Amino acid sequence: MKKTNNFVSGSLDKSIIIWQMIGNNQWNCQQKLNGHSNCIFCLLLNNTDDLIISGSYDTKIKFWMKQNQWICQQTISDHTGSVYSLSLNEKQNKLISCSNDSQILVIKQSELDKQWSVIQKIKVDQYGYRLCFINDNLFTFQPYCKEQMYIYEMDSNNKQYNKIKEIELMYDSNDCDCLFPQQYIKSKRLLVNKNGQNVNLMRKKENGDFLIYQSIQFTSHQIYGQLSNDGEYLITWDRGSKEIQIRKFKEQ
Repeated sequence: MKKTNNFVSGSLDKSIIIWQMIGNNQWNCQQKLNGHSNCIFCLLLNNTDDLIISGSYDTKIKFWMKQNQWICQQTISDHTGSVYSLSLNEKQNKLISCSNDSQILVIKQSELDKQWSVIQKIKVDQYGYRLCFINDNLFTFQPYCKEQMYIYEMDSNNKQYNKIKEIELMYDSNDCDCLFPQQYIKSKRLLVNKNGQNVNLMRKKENGDFLIYQSIQFTSHQIYGQLSNDGEYLITWDRGSKEIQIRKFKEQ
C-alpha cells in the first residue's frame, strides 16, 4: 500500500490478508478477508488505498471497501471460469478482467451509487492470463500460448472496445502460467508482458504501436515478477534458476 506500511496478499487458502509492519521489521496480520470459495489469482489496489479488487478460481470478482475494517461491498459473478487478471484504468472507474471462459469483461463504476456493473463482454479466440489498461481508451491482452498480443481500443461513438491489431512477440514454450500480471509504466511508455518462457519488455510508440524493447528468455514458464513503480527495476523469480533476479533499466 502506498500510504501505509501495509501490504496485501492473496493465497491458495482462499483468504486475503492485510499485513501491517510492526517493530523490528516484523509483519503482523491486521485483518483476514474471507469470502472467496477457492484460491486467489489476482489482486488490485486503487490509487487511494481504500479499495481492493480480487479475482479467484471460484469465478468471482469481489470489491472490498475500507471503512473501519475492510468489508466486501460487491461481487461480480459474470465469469464462468477462473479469473486470472484484473486491471483498472487511469480514472479508476473502469475495470477489465480475463478468465478461462474466453471472455474479457469491461466493468464500470456508477458515478451515482458507486456500484460496479458489466458494460461489455468481449469474446476472445483463446483465453489468457494477463491484460492491462494502457490508458482509458486502450488496453492489451495476452492470449495463452500465442505469439501475438492483442490491442483493444474504445470506439468513440458506441464506447465499445474492439480489437484493432495484433503485435508479434517472442515466444518459446508450449505452456504458460498466471500470477505475473502485465504492467504499464506510463512515464517510460514501458509494458512488461510475460509469455511462456519469455518476459517481453515493450515500448509504446506515439502512433500506438508497441515494439519489443527487450525479450528475456528463461528456462521455465514458471516466472513471477514485477516492475518497480518508476520502471527502473525488474524483479523476477523463476523455477529454472530458483533465483530472485533484479535488472536495472537502461535507456537505448
